[in-house]
Order: sequence, then C-alpha cells, then structure tokens
Amino acid sequence: MAYTTIDDPSAYFYIQLYTGSSSGQSITNDANAGDFKPDWVWIKRRDGDPNVVGNGHHSLYDSSRGVQKELYSDLDSAEATNSNGLTAFGTDGFTVGTEARVNSNGLSFVSWQWKANGGTTTSVSGTGTTAGSTKAGTYQANTTAGFSIVTFSTGVEDTGDHRIEHGLGVIPNFIITKDRNGSAYTWYLYHHKGTDDIDYLRFDTNPVVASGSGRNVFNGSGFTSTYFEMDHNNILPDSTDLIGYCFAEKQGFSKFGSYTGNGNANGPFVYTGFKPAWVMIKNIQTAGYNWIMQDTKRFGGVNSGATDKNLAANSSSAEPSSGSFAGNQVDFLSNGFKLRSSAANTNAAQSYIYVAFAQNPLVASNNVIALAR
Repeated sequence: MAYTTIDDPSAYFYIQLYTGSSSGQSITNDANAGDFKPDWVWIKRRDGDPNVVGNGHHSLYDSSRGVQKELYSDLDSAEATNSNGLTAFGTDGFTVGTEARVNSNGLSFVSWQWKANGGTTTSVSGTGTTAGSTKAGTYQANTTAGFSIVTFSTGVEDTGDHRIEHGLGVIPNFIITKDRNGSAYTWYLYHHKGTDDIDYLRFDTNPVVASGSGRNVFNGSGFTSTYFEMDHNNILPDSTDLIGYCFAEKQGFSKFGSYTGNGNANGPFVYTGFKPAWVMIKNIQTAGYNWIMQDTKRFGGVNSGATDKNLAANSSSAEPSSGSFAGNQVDFLSNGFKLRSSAANTNAAQSYIYVAFAQNPLVASNNVIALAR
C-alpha cells in the first residue's frame, strides 16, 4: 500500500468556518490546524439572500497578487481592488474588512486555504512573443504539497503555444487561470482526466468540456515539469496580466481524478487514498450542471452520513435546502467518498471529474495506517 510524505494535510490546506461581524476581524484557524500562513484564500458566504445582503459571490485572494485584490469564480469580471475585503494574510489565518461578501454581520462563512511559499515569488524572464516562448511572470511554489501560484503576462500579437513556468518540479494535473484585467478572457481550467489538447473547462459558466473550432486553450501534451502551455493565438488576449493556480497530485494529500456515475442513490465509491476534507465535482458530459463543492467542516466530518450542503463554484447561491444543486449527496469516508444520490450534478450515468484534498491520509509516512482525526 502506498503511503504519503504528508502526515498532516492541515499544514498545507485548511478549512475554517466563521461568523461575520460587519467590522474588521481576524479569522484565526482552529487550534488543530497546521501552523501556516495561507497564500490562497477562497471565501464563500453560506447563508443570506445574495441579492439583499451585498452579494454572495465567491471571493478569491492570493499573496502573489496581494491583499485587497479580488476575483470571483462565479463571474468573468476583471480583478477588483477592495479595501474592505481580505486585508491581511496572517500567520494562522487572515483578516477581513467590512465587505458583506466576506463579513456580513451574523451570517455564516466558509474559507478554504492553501499554502504556497509564504508570498515569496521567483521571477521568470520572458523570452519573446513567438510560438514556444516563455511568458514573463512569477511563481511561488510549494513542491511538497504540489501547489503553486503563477502570474504571467502576454505581449502584442503573440502567436501559437506559450510556456508558463509553474515551479512544481513535476507535471501539473489541474490548473485554474483567469485574466486579471478584463472579462474577455474568462476562467479557463485544465484537468488531466477531463481535458485534452483541444479541450477546456470554465468556472463562471457550467458547460461540458468544450473543444474544437480553434478554441484549444491548453496544450496538455506539451506540459513538462517546468512549464505548462497555453495557446495565445486562439484564447489569450494581447497585453494582459493573468493568474494561475497549479496543482500536482500528491499521494495521501490530493487527488485529481474521474469517475462514471450510475444514476442510482447507491452511487459509486471513489477511492482517493485519504479521508477527504474537500471535494469539488463536475459533470463533463452534459451541459447545465454545477461545480459542486463539499467539505467536512460544513457537515460534521467523516462517516457522518450523506450531505447535500452544497456550494457551487459557478453560483453565488447559499447552501440550498432546495434548488438546482440541492440533493447531490456525498458521503465522505476514511479512504474516499461515495455518491448517495442520483442527482445529475454528481451521479447521473455520465462522466465526472473531481478535485479532492485530504483531512487525513489513509497511510502515514511510516507506512502505518493513520488514525482519523
């Protein structure tokens, strides 16, 4: 049985719940969290009408772009500067201001946090604008956890595939990218089990894997342990700045896989090799379905029974009691997760991809079965 090199996943990924106050407050991770300063913080309000209390958009911040710089996974909007959003990355959490999206008084929030390299970046010099050139930018990488944040820029009249250095030291399995300056270049995602050289996924809308018609985005066959490739000629706008979040699978900590649903309430079991803390699932066969997000903090932990406390990366809606992504029940187990609903967001007789991060490895670094925490 393979074992992990990460005995404590909470040192690299952590979920923290909190209640808003409408005044600036520091969000401190629970005492059992690994002692890390987060570099990517993704915040979502769990309740309240998004059309009444500010709005319910997902708010994404990272230490490469800097505090107060917001992106929204459910919108194709450009990066915004918000002095009342996330205002500081702390040594064991973060600080938020008065913005309703991240701190409405008395409402519930979830924050998902990843550690990269403490905000310290490596500069990458660009090599030109022709096909095969390297884009100027930066990366901050955590090779242990398989996570990096990259920034890069395009020139004028770039053509063909271009290379973006990711710093992971291995080929990435999952990549999220966004144009920071405008909405012409929306969220484009690569998943090694769900996309090919002429395919792409998107966050802010919910199509199936799209392909063809000159819209190839990622040249997956051209990825290396140093860089990934994107096609400027068909997708990337001229003279713009972009952000990318890159992930490489790590035994016992992260898994970027796929499964086939069975359309039955007794759905398939998906083996990850760890007790999941967070799972995101996408139907890649039929259009119209959501990026379903579940985690153990919001519904009580492992083997606590199936839950449908879903959020969706492409929707500002709160956790539903009914609606388009209610009823997609998933049961988190010690070594993976099991689908407990026939709902098409997660378990029609169709194809799905998923992204998962661990709460606890199944087997620790000393090859001993890890105890659930």
